[in-house]
This record gives sequence, structure tokens and C-alpha cells, in this order.
Amino acid sequence: MAEDSTNANVSKAEAKSIANEFHNRTQQSAVPPKSSHHHHVNDIGEPPANASSSTMRDWALLNDPVIHSERLENIRSKKGYVIDMDGVIYHGGTLLPGAIELVEFLQRNNKKFLFLTNNSAPTPRELQLKLERLGINVGEEHFFTSGQATAYFLKSQAPDGGTVYVIGEPGLAYSLYDMGFFMNDHNPDYVVLGESNTYNFEKLTKAVQLVQKGAKLIATHLDTENLDSAGMKIPATGAFTASVELVTNTKAFYCGKPSALIMRYAQRVLGLSRLETCIIGDRMDTDIVAGISSEIDPVLVLSGVTSMDMLQQYAYRPYLILGGVYEIPDDDDRHLVSQSDMEEAARRASFL
Repeated sequence: MAEDSTNANVSKAEAKSIANEFHNRTQQSAVPPKSSHHHHVNDIGEPPANASSSTMRDWALLNDPVIHSERLENIRSKKGYVIDMDGVIYHGGTLLPGAIELVEFLQRNNKKFLFLTNNSAPTPRELQLKLERLGINVGEEHFFTSGQATAYFLKSQAPDGGTVYVIGEPGLAYSLYDMGFFMNDHNPDYVVLGESNTYNFEKLTKAVQLVQKGAKLIATHLDTENLDSAGMKIPATGAFTASVELVTNTKAFYCGKPSALIMRYAQRVLGLSRLETCIIGDRMDTDIVAGISSEIDPVLVLSGVTSMDMLQQYAYRPYLILGGVYEIPDDDDRHLVSQSDMEEAARRASFL
């Protein structure tokens, strides 16, 4: 209890001192930023002027050099990695610092990894080709989308397949077709909404009418907004789904992050338990919640949409905060996973 009392009275000066120590330590070892978009956890400045004592404790804890070092080492020791893409590996068509080195670290140490995205539009093959163009070569099996998660879920609900009315791109349609679901815009079993640039009044009206006739409403994810190439907000799947929910007085089932369902599917693909796995992402409301709800250690990177001063908005915290994925790779042989260790980890996971 005495320790809690001490932490409760952390001053701004003390918290800044901790951050400065952390900054000096990591300046010697961290990969230097390669672009103007780069942010680093050490460069967060003062805590917010109106910060509560709780926020001050969080601010000091998340920048404590000892705790940071211990947690980073734990993340490096994981056998499985679930990795978000946009804001973590790249911004649009630009690779982020450390992305190539992260993949090389994972491959060199025989880690299992899966790129997990809420974007239902592309196929795994298209995502593979995008990373290849950016200089990262990995197999198609390393990608999993919310479209695939949606298809997995519908297959669990209707093992013999069924019919769907889809607003979405080919990646979602292909995933559903592979699981035995065929397009039907007259009397489908399900209305499935995914990422698309072709939403319009006619399509949404059709979705509303089909749901009123009894079709079940499914959405690939609940993100209400995306950013365009100019950094302006544009509506995403969650916003369109909300309009259908409102008109029909129904509630959609969401399959993507932050649902624990997609994390369970990711674990199944990796073949590892949650204790052997971490998730790396840039969004508190999807990536970090997904990790917390599935009890998988969540790592927040500040290379995407989240900044340190935004943490006050949330009642939960990530396990670790990094400036970017460039902080993870190192050359220590102790992070190497032997074939026998991986087989044993997979065996343990099979009993869960």
C-alpha cells in the first residue's frame, strides 16, 4: 500500500525526470527516425496540464526505463506476433522505420507472425504484393483480414453455407465464396457490410429492406472512420452499419477488431496460446482493446493515429508503448525459438 501512496503523489517534475532518463537510455540504442512522420515515446514532452493523479501515475509508469526494458524484453521473447498493418508497418504507400528489420527479426528467430487488418477489401494475395512492392517478402499465409474473419464466423453459424447480400470489395466476396456463401440480393440469409468505396443510397436502402425482411446484419468491423490520402476523415464500415442499425432497430454482429473473435481466429492460425502471443497496433480503440479482451499482451506504437496525450480518453492501458516497431528487433540469440520449443508450444495450445 505504501508503494501505491508514493505513486499517487508523483509530481510533474518527477515524471519528467523519469522520461528524461528513459530518453537518454534509448537514444543510444534506438534506430533513428527515418521520416518526418516518426514519433517516439521518449519525445512526449510534459504531461497534460490538467492531468489527474491517475494520469500522472500512468504517464510515469509507461515511461519508467526499468519497466519499459523488462516489458520490451518479454515482447521480444514471445513466440507469436499479431501485427496491424497501416500505421504500424506502413502509412499508405510509405514503409515505416523498422518494418523490414522487424520481419527479419521474426524470421531469423523462427517466430510465428500474422498481419491482421480490419480492412476487408483486399485479399491476402493483394496484401502480400503490396508489402513486396515496399520491400518485405513474406508468404500469403501471413495475412488475415476482417473479411476472412467474417467468413469464418458465418461458416460456424451455417456449416452448409448460405446466401449473402454484400456491400464490399472482392476480398470480402472471395472469402465468403470460399466458405460456401453465394450472392443473393432478393432473399439472402445475411446482409454483410464491409470496406468499400461504392456505398450509396440505393445499396444502403437495399440493405435496410433485406434486414427488415429477416436477413441477419453482419459487419466486418466497427471502425466509423478512415483517413484519405490527404489525412482527411472519411466514413468507414461502422458508420454505414450504424445507419442500417438505426433504421431497422437491429444490432449488427461485428467480426473484426476489437472483437475477441478475430483474435481467436488469429491464435488458431498461429497455433499458439495467448500467453505465447502479443498484438502490435496503433489504435487504442481496436488493436489494444482486442489484446485486452482476448488476454493477449497489447503493444501500442506511436507511429500511427495515437499520441500519448490521447491516452487520457481511455480507461485501459497497453502493456507496452513504443515509438515504432523499430524498437523491437535486436541481435540477441536468446530470442531464437527452436523447432522443438515451437512444437511444444503448439502442443500446449492444442489443449486450450
